[in-house]
Amino acid sequence: MIAELKKTIEHKMQKSVEALKSGLVKIRTGRAHTGLLDHIQVDYYGNMTPIGQVANVTLIDARTIGVQPWEKPMVAKVEKAIRDSDLGVNPANTGEIIRVPMPPLTEERRRELAKIVKHEGEGAKVAVRNLRRDANQHLKDAVRDKTISEDEERRAEEDIQKLTDRHIAEIDKLLAQKEQELMQV
Repeated sequence: MIAELKKTIEHKMQKSVEALKSGLVKIRTGRAHTGLLDHIQVDYYGNMTPIGQVANVTLIDARTIGVQPWEKPMVAKVEKAIRDSDLGVNPANTGEIIRVPMPPLTEERRRELAKIVKHEGEGAKVAVRNLRRDANQHLKDAVRDKTISEDEERRAEEDIQKLTDRHIAEIDKLLAQKEQELMQV
């Protein structure tokens, strides 16, 4: 029972870290990368479809993303979806390829993005700590029901704390990398 609980908690904690990673990818830095457009949905014949399923997304250079829709009529819809997204970019349509230039970030905007990164990280840490609390509560309930001993509970709580510490350290590392990436000019 304890091994299963630890495995479940570790899996959920890892999911929290993965969710943070995908959230941080969406926060743009001065450099272009194709992952910035992953969350954009395009109206594809009445269905909202991820941009990667209707177009080829590539890097043209360090500050420009190229988007080439597979169907000619989709060019305008893809361009509109990019323009309407929350990225604050202005795509340029050349007829077949849409160029998405990444404007350089101002110092003020970098600081705002750093605050957003810290907020995202704090949310992930809270999620991990909540998982720890829930696991410890399960252990206390098991002791009360006499399905495990107090010694087993104590050892399991220590293991869960180690898992929590490891995942929090991983979150801190991700945040430090992203902040460093943001502050690079």
